[in-house]
Amino acid sequence: MRTAAVGFLILLVTGVVIAVGFSAFIVPQTHRALVLQFGEPVRAIDKPGLYWRMPFVQTVVQFDRRILDLQTEEQEVIASDQKRLIVDAFARYRISDPLAFYRAFRNEIAARQRLTAIVDSTIRSVLGRSTFIDLVRNQREALMKQTIAFVNNDVRGFGVEVVDVRIRRADLPEANSQAIFRRMQTERQREAAELRAQGAEQAQRIRSTADKEVTVVTANANRDGERTRGEGDAERNRIYADAFGRDRDFFAFYRSMQAYEESLKGSHTRIVVSPSSEFFRYFNEPMSAAPDAIKRPAPAGQTGSSAAAATPAVR
Repeated sequence: MRTAAVGFLILLVTGVVIAVGFSAFIVPQTHRALVLQFGEPVRAIDKPGLYWRMPFVQTVVQFDRRILDLQTEEQEVIASDQKRLIVDAFARYRISDPLAFYRAFRNEIAARQRLTAIVDSTIRSVLGRSTFIDLVRNQREALMKQTIAFVNNDVRGFGVEVVDVRIRRADLPEANSQAIFRRMQTERQREAAELRAQGAEQAQRIRSTADKEVTVVTANANRDGERTRGEGDAERNRIYADAFGRDRDFFAFYRSMQAYEESLKGSHTRIVVSPSSEFFRYFNEPMSAAPDAIKRPAPAGQTGSSAAAATPAVR
């Protein structure tokens, strides 16, 4: 009797443990859950924690609340400028409504297939209205934002939100790459030649302006120099005239001394002129022709050397 009671108790405890094991389930922080009864959703669980269900009647399907990756296959796209492109893209999405997601796709495999088809179709549509230059240089970010908006519009009501679509690679087919490269190289060379021509024109303009300014400054400097030189010559002539007017004999003597100095500078100088000419009058009669200032005797007390120094030597 006691053995039967113990066996029954063990069976009861085992049944309770099994029932609890089949009834309790945990929803992690990173997931949300749907409770299904005979395949139909009866309850949505959005918060993490420990929950219960009816064993053998209800099942639980959990959905990741994090952002998920969606990889697409490479596809060929024809741009609006008739260039054929090989495009490799990917998308990121999250399940925003588990109930709508389950009703639309039932499982994640079907959801990925449907989303891949929608993303590929949208990329072909958006890039088909754009040029190759827009895609690779100018409007890539705007095109991706446009693609995200179109994809989200197509998956509205599916419980999915696409947060990003990116083009990993967009290349020309190998047969067209070289021709496109050569054409782009030619265009860049033409642009470089235009820039160099514009630079040369601007440099010539700057040089012309600088030359003009140099000419003006030089002319002004020459004019000022000539004016200053003329003023100096006038002042010199005035001084000479004043000196000539005060003592004409001394002035004639001084000018003759200057003429002798200039004429006899060289060591082999020859002067062909009559000895009795006016040029040699201070050589022929030095004391009689000299002015009174030269013939005036030295003051008393002045030494002979000082007196000799005061009288210009005439050779």
